[in-house]
Amino acid sequence: MRKLKLEELGRPSLEQFKHAPKRPIVLVLDSIRSGLNVGSIFRTADAFALREIHLCGITAKPPHREILKTAIGATDSVPWSYHHSIIDCIRLLKTKDFEVIGVEQTDQSVQLNDFQLIGENPVALVFGNEVGGIDEAVLPLLDHCVEVPQWGTKHSINVAVCAGIVIWHLIFSGTTRHL
Repeated sequence: MRKLKLEELGRPSLEQFKHAPKRPIVLVLDSIRSGLNVGSIFRTADAFALREIHLCGITAKPPHREILKTAIGATDSVPWSYHHSIIDCIRLLKTKDFEVIGVEQTDQSVQLNDFQLIGENPVALVFGNEVGGIDEAVLPLLDHCVEVPQWGTKHSINVAVCAGIVIWHLIFSGTTRHL
């Protein structure tokens, strides 16, 4: 066994990637304080060929030193936009027929492994602040709420790690639409 060299990975160029089909998934990040988390989420969005990222509230925006450190170029390959208000962002996505899914622990959330999407609408995954989660005012705008099953004492997972788990599950469980 040997590790593959970069030229053996068959990665597309930045221009090829920009024009390649994307998964009908967008991410909405609301008031994510850590630029390192934001950069990591950009990198995950690139890895899974997601459509775009919407940065809301106090979420750090590129170019930001911490984002650039962990994104390692994904801010150039993943389209993004900034919205002062997450509520306005979600309302805009709903006018474009997005199914909006919050990732949060609520009294009506469904365990991720039990969640099934129905229909063909594109998906917007909403991730909230590292400490406070998704703002209460946003909950009525969500079509669904999912949570990652956990058995430890902390009852929370780092937002960038959580995003990777949820995205991977939705894509590889057959829950979301394909490219």
